[in-house]
Amino acid sequence: MKDSAKYVKIVEWSEEDQCYVGSAPGLIYGGCHGGDEKEVFDELCGIVEEAIDLYRKDGKPLPPATSGRDFATKMQSVA
Repeated sequence: MKDSAKYVKIVEWSEEDQCYVGSAPGLIYGGCHGGDEKEVFDELCGIVEEAIDLYRKDGKPLPPATSGRDFATKMQSVA
């Protein structure tokens, strides 16, 4: 499993921006946006990979994983 699979990637429609917005909470601030949902997801996956590479190059530990059952359970209690 790649390290990037440990992080939730969210693509959602923004009424305010009238486009899809991609983010990876807990790993990157900001994200990407565009008119095609799949293209935004693909771009987001690349950004996540780049962020992980930067953490490694800087010798910093990766943030805690956000994917998996434990994270989903925490998110359900927030909703």
